[in-house]
Amino acid sequence: MKSVLLTAYPRTLSRRAGAKRLRSAARVPAVIYGRQVPAQNLELVLKDIQDLIHHSASENILVDLQVKEDARPKRLALVKEVQHHVLSGKILHVDFHEVSEQEKVTVSVPVETTGEAVGVKNGGVLEHVLFKVRVRALPKDLPELLTVDVSHLEIGKAVHIGEIAAPADVEILGDKNISVIAVAAPVTEAEEAAAEAATAVSATDVEMIKEKKEEGEAPAGEAPAKPGAKPAAKPGEKLAAKPGEKLAEKAPDKAVEKGAEKPVERKKK
Repeated sequence: MKSVLLTAYPRTLSRRAGAKRLRSAARVPAVIYGRQVPAQNLELVLKDIQDLIHHSASENILVDLQVKEDARPKRLALVKEVQHHVLSGKILHVDFHEVSEQEKVTVSVPVETTGEAVGVKNGGVLEHVLFKVRVRALPKDLPELLTVDVSHLEIGKAVHIGEIAAPADVEILGDKNISVIAVAAPVTEAEEAAAEAATAVSATDVEMIKEKKEEGEAPAGEAPAKPGAKPAAKPGEKLAAKPGEKLAEKAPDKAVEKGAEKPVERKKK
């Protein structure tokens, strides 16, 4: 990785109020730290750091930091973290990790794909399982990103960490059997229908259980029906007869019988 020149200045204003004044003056508060040196507060020109990030291929940026009016004017450092405002996206703070040219460092490098997989041409779906992998190398040998050719991938096949070709003098860390990129089989219409049916069944199970429970409950003030008992007819409704069975004739109304025994006579005027 080639280092990029960046100018910084010692920071005299600290705390929250000092950082606010820096940002209002188009400056960005920063800090640099390392294993063998104490942390030091710096400030950057907003436009310089914006241009640096905008023209970088990845988040891994190696800078040749030149600190004006400092006892150690030249530092080699990695951009460790850039804090942005949640709404505006404006750069709020930058962390630098000072490194040595002769000492290997470990960073996370993004993985990109090239080519069109054979499995995708046949209807498969390309899945990016890992977007970054960890590598270890000298600062000058660090790659900005790793490119993986996926044109040979068929459906059901994958590229694992151990199969990624590492650049010269770069070690790729992690479990060699972990998948980074894979081609999955397409979802068929039958599988989609089965998934929708399963969702529908799970949604209606509760309703069916509720309906069965309501059917088995007796109305208030009545005893529950015995097993095998005939359901009672509702008012105004006749029960249907089973094959070979006659329904009992309805008994005449008592009032009618009494009227038959003693017919009402009208008196003539």
